[in-house]
Amino acid sequence: MPIPLLPALLGGALGAGALAAAALRRTDARRAAAAWAHLAALAEPAPPRFDPAMVEGLPAPARRWLTRAIAPGTPLSRIAEIEMEGELGLGDRTAPRYQPMRARQILAPPHGFVWIPRLGAWPARILGSDGLARGDAWVRFWLAGLVPVARAADTPDLARSAMARCVAEAALWVPAALLPGPGLAWQAMDEHRARLRVDHAGQAVAVEIEVADDGRLLALAMQRWSDANPARVFRLQPFGGRVLEEARVGGFTVAGRVEAGNHFGTPDYFPFFRARIIGIRYR
Repeated sequence: MPIPLLPALLGGALGAGALAAAALRRTDARRAAAAWAHLAALAEPAPPRFDPAMVEGLPAPARRWLTRAIAPGTPLSRIAEIEMEGELGLGDRTAPRYQPMRARQILAPPHGFVWIPRLGAWPARILGSDGLARGDAWVRFWLAGLVPVARAADTPDLARSAMARCVAEAALWVPAALLPGPGLAWQAMDEHRARLRVDHAGQAVAVEIEVADDGRLLALAMQRWSDANPARVFRLQPFGGRVLEEARVGGFTVAGRVEAGNHFGTPDYFPFFRARIIGIRYR
């Protein structure tokens, strides 16, 4: 092969690789958009309105929280479209490697969520999505839109982990989804803590909430199925976070600024997610 042909051949191969990556990234984006549309279509056209009598009989912390979180007469929308900004830690507790983050999300507990962030800055910006819809979960992210940096989908481990996230985030942003009903069971722990178990689509998730005397949600904790450990093995381990500020949106009072991460409540706690809500639309 004549040596002058090598640069042209290499350039052609790189170009073909870039085109293939771009096509796959577009496919990822279409999948995320389809999942978003599926979850949005689950919205009730005329949801019932909140009556404090709905929470009578719940453990005292849950009752205080829900009556603060939902004003009487508020339509009980169970789907939220959220915009947020903050930081995401891509490292560990000793070297967090926080990156600026801006994201939009649809949250439709217990059915699922789609989270679409922009992390970092060019040329090292990370784009993509993760989520849960129709029982399947995925993680698909790209560096600079060309290099896949995380790709996993449709495994039982991933779906179990994503379901736990969906329930935890319901406590932060979709309190109407945690009112008494089929598949939900509240249990008292003490005057400031209550445990909720959610059963959905063959999965069971339990989350504990900590509530102030005035009904403010202070923190949540759970045992989440996760591989965020040195062995990179999926297992139940502590996860949770704190509500640092509230936000009022229509008739809802929800988390306005939060931090969350793995090994919550232990010396190894790493709050890799630190976010502030900049907009919520309830459907």
